[in-house]
Amino acid sequence: MSKHVIVIGSGFGGIASALRARKMGFEVTLVERLDQLGGRAQTFQTQGFIFDAGPTVITAPFLFDELFELFDRNITDYIEMIPVTPWYRYEFNDGSHLNYGGSVEDTLAEIRRINPADVDGYKKLLAHSEKIFDVGFMQLAHVPFNRFWFMLKQVPELIKLGCYRTVWQFTKRYLKDDRLRRAFSIQPLLVGGNPFSTTSIYSLIHYLERRWGVHYPRGGTGALVQALGKLMLEVGIEVRFGQNVKNIQTENGGISAVSFADGSTLPADIIICNGDPAYTYKNLIVGNQRKKWTDKRIDKLKYSMGLYVLYFGTNKKYESVEHHTIIFGNEYQELLQRIFDGGEAGDDLSLYLHRPTATDANLAPEGKDAFYVLAPVPNLQRGDWDQVKDRVKERVLDILEDRVLPNLRENLEVCFDFDPNDFQAQYQSQWGAGFSIAPIFSQSAFFRFHNRSEDFSNLYFVGAGTHPGAGVPGVLSSAKVVENLLKQDHPVVASKLI
Repeated sequence: MSKHVIVIGSGFGGIASALRARKMGFEVTLVERLDQLGGRAQTFQTQGFIFDAGPTVITAPFLFDELFELFDRNITDYIEMIPVTPWYRYEFNDGSHLNYGGSVEDTLAEIRRINPADVDGYKKLLAHSEKIFDVGFMQLAHVPFNRFWFMLKQVPELIKLGCYRTVWQFTKRYLKDDRLRRAFSIQPLLVGGNPFSTTSIYSLIHYLERRWGVHYPRGGTGALVQALGKLMLEVGIEVRFGQNVKNIQTENGGISAVSFADGSTLPADIIICNGDPAYTYKNLIVGNQRKKWTDKRIDKLKYSMGLYVLYFGTNKKYESVEHHTIIFGNEYQELLQRIFDGGEAGDDLSLYLHRPTATDANLAPEGKDAFYVLAPVPNLQRGDWDQVKDRVKERVLDILEDRVLPNLRENLEVCFDFDPNDFQAQYQSQWGAGFSIAPIFSQSAFFRFHNRSEDFSNLYFVGAGTHPGAGVPGVLSSAKVVENLLKQDHPVVASKLI
């Protein structure tokens, strides 16, 4: 009889691991607490507007292709992935801007317009980023870091690549213009890290975008989730909604079952958890059963920033606004230091604005636009979010009106938000952190939550909190790591791939 795998959570990591386990021949049941698939990639729909809740930037699309190819299917029969150009528009505080994306020549022309002195520096930055990418992504993103000696073997190569530097130091080494330094150092923020403290191994993201470009699914990220959901049903994966996990039961040093809030229990041979590992260990597994991840150790971890996300639809179209826009405030390092050190975000915010209707007009009623804007803010460890939330909202609207969306307030048709409290409640994220634990060196690779639990040999983790980290490529790669572990741990099943 096939072993039974329970996958907890239906984010991209959970869906990918369910498909990979099914391909190996396991019986797979995916349980989701919400009423739709996707986790942070769920959608909100109201008054004809469709909003992606979270992920909006699709890089390394081949990782999605692979999931369909496992079962001899072609992703193009399920979803259309549309290349986005430019990838990002950077709006600087002095009124200048940079359109980033397309060919290398396109980027060089934009840099030449901003600061000709940085053209050669960018070429060197890109070449260095490619070298880091070749090691950090191509060689290490899909393999387990569950042995310390394996990590030690990687150290000489990482030192050779200069990964002891921060992302900011990496960027500053090649670029002189502060605007360009900001634009090409924001990558860690996409995975919950501070460019001024995150190791420059995350500079690989720069070349990753260059390698495959930036894409967006027709119909929104939610349509991609639905395509994957269709595939899961076709290949025999059972999906259960409204399943709120109350407890993960242990027996004889292993995991035996999952108990739900409604009183039901589901036995399991293997559990793959797509939830936040910090929350899972602390709230779903009895403390005296955990030797490695005690409450005390979890409380000492450093967590990523919180996120304030404002979703809104307008009764007019803002045709000049690109799909992805980064709006920089006057401050950069000072803002990030406040946020990551638990200070107050203040009024001088930097924002990410998403206008999906620039690529797919069907996400809003005719003649209208759908948006979301994201502001990095402190997580709930600061403790006074409820007192500052309204001020943050108004400040976000002020910046948008002043910088890119004139007369926004008078054109708002739909408007609602999602904040660190919602991340904590909806996604069971410790401290409402947007990306689980921060990707600093002491919390990366071997030092991050392991993909196979140190305490329970049949409990595995995928998603932002484990190796290789947050971001869509990261969570999809974590499913490949778990697949490799399952093949090691269950070679008989692996030899009978369906």
